[in-house]
Amino acid sequence: MEISNNLYDVIIVGGGPAGLSSAIYAARAKYRVLVLEKEKIGGQITITSEVVNYPGVGRTSGKELTQAMKLQAESFGAEFAMGEVLDMELEQDVKTLRTTAGEYKALGVVLATGANPRKLGFKGEKEFQGRGVAYCATCDGEFFTGLEVFVIGGGFAAVEEGIFLTKYAKKVTMIVREDHFSCAATVSDKLKDEPRISVRFNTEIVEAGGDGMVSRARFRNNQTGEEWTYEASPEDGCFGIFVFAGYVPNTGWMNGAVACNEQGYLLTDINQKTNVDGVYGAGDVCVKNLRQVVTAVSDGAVAATSLEKHVSAIHGKLELPELPRPAAKGSAAAAADGQAEAKLERERRASAVAEAGSQGFLSEEIKAQLEGLFPKFGHPVRIEAELDGSALSGEINGFLGELEALTDKLICSRRELTEDEKKAKEAAGELLPALRIFREDKSGGNVVFHGVPGGHEFNSFIIALYNMSGDGQPVDPALKEQIMSIKKDINVKVMVSLSCTMCPEVVMAVQRIAAMNPHVTGEMMDLMHYPEWKQKYKVMSVPCMVVNGGAVHFGKKNLEEVTKLLTEL
Repeated sequence: MEISNNLYDVIIVGGGPAGLSSAIYAARAKYRVLVLEKEKIGGQITITSEVVNYPGVGRTSGKELTQAMKLQAESFGAEFAMGEVLDMELEQDVKTLRTTAGEYKALGVVLATGANPRKLGFKGEKEFQGRGVAYCATCDGEFFTGLEVFVIGGGFAAVEEGIFLTKYAKKVTMIVREDHFSCAATVSDKLKDEPRISVRFNTEIVEAGGDGMVSRARFRNNQTGEEWTYEASPEDGCFGIFVFAGYVPNTGWMNGAVACNEQGYLLTDINQKTNVDGVYGAGDVCVKNLRQVVTAVSDGAVAATSLEKHVSAIHGKLELPELPRPAAKGSAAAAADGQAEAKLERERRASAVAEAGSQGFLSEEIKAQLEGLFPKFGHPVRIEAELDGSALSGEINGFLGELEALTDKLICSRRELTEDEKKAKEAAGELLPALRIFREDKSGGNVVFHGVPGGHEFNSFIIALYNMSGDGQPVDPALKEQIMSIKKDINVKVMVSLSCTMCPEVVMAVQRIAAMNPHVTGEMMDLMHYPEWKQKYKVMSVPCMVVNGGAVHFGKKNLEEVTKLLTEL
């Protein structure tokens, strides 16, 4: 059998704790290992600010814990790639996975795809998503500053996010379906110290309504049947409903390739094996009694070690040599990379702006990381800043100055617009200030960032530069054909918050399409700087896509979903 660069001993689908644990064990066993993650390493636990029940670790955050796991996996030689699996062929000895980043093959597969926030289906939930109904306090909490919010749910996530929302909301009401919280008392007891939080047990939401934004909601006591309605005060005009009611396993895309139960959870045996030889499951995607980080990493370890015998058997059957593996990173080098990435993830817009006056926008760790990345650019990239004399323009100017000092692969220019130019752009509906990204030959310019791309959007910006520097990130041929089939001009503005963990996937999808197809213009806008757009489209949640100045689409979307949406226009 011919050995290709895209052949791995083990491919792990999902970069949460279960997937990272599998990567550690499989890579340490000297196998060639690839972790495929569609969005960000760490999974759902990265939005947890405090982890206190992981054995041996007194107190940490979800980001720090999973970053340490990734660091450890890389130290044993595990590889990582950004890409979403579209479909799989698993019955043969050599499995095939088709992804948004191209096709990969493996002798064994670990499915550690986790779960997504559950939607309840109450009347008005879908209609008001993004306009009062939300699913991520970290992403959308700031939009409800000074307003009242209701948190639907009684588990760990609901309690933690309810406490987090007190940073913004003037009052938080917990709506709990049972007569008690379903999380540990040590967690729910924290609510007693929060004077702005009240709790209603045995209560369910029935309906959300309003004129464009949520301004009323109906609730029911499921013991007495009594219903009551809350309406926003005239001064507030609206309020928020945050849903934290559990998760749904991320298996719908598998199309029956492996066996699942009625709820969609993977069916596995005591060794984490599915019904398909060479395919194992791990983490929250599996049927299990306890869904915690500690059980996820246990699943990952069991899956990887159980898979070893199968992979070895296939090596012998097909007479395969040992697959080439990258050199494992030494602990010092890996630690430097890990610290840089962790630092990058933790940066928030506010802290970035605060640091700009003294320490600058880029830490020394991030600069070191970028200096290793820029040599991979195929050609130089041009960044043209259109400045309008605002304070934000000053921040952009400083940000560009730090970037261009790192490499000759960036050709940066600034243009202060005249008053007539500013008026003309404003009349045409264009946003200022703007960072436009061009290729070396001055083609492009249809990937645009409005604001300093700090926080979670810094990676999106750097990837946008990479995509304009050459061939960019690989894209599945069939998906690429769909993208290139777009022949009419389309403008997509992606409204984001730099603290949002769900926004980068949408931003990267839109800018990837724009980098490939000149008919599509992709613009990222930090909504904090454009309140008029928030009001115009009644945006209370991000990510939010506005297509051709009209159609509004809320929620996280991947490259395939955005492509489908645009090709159907």
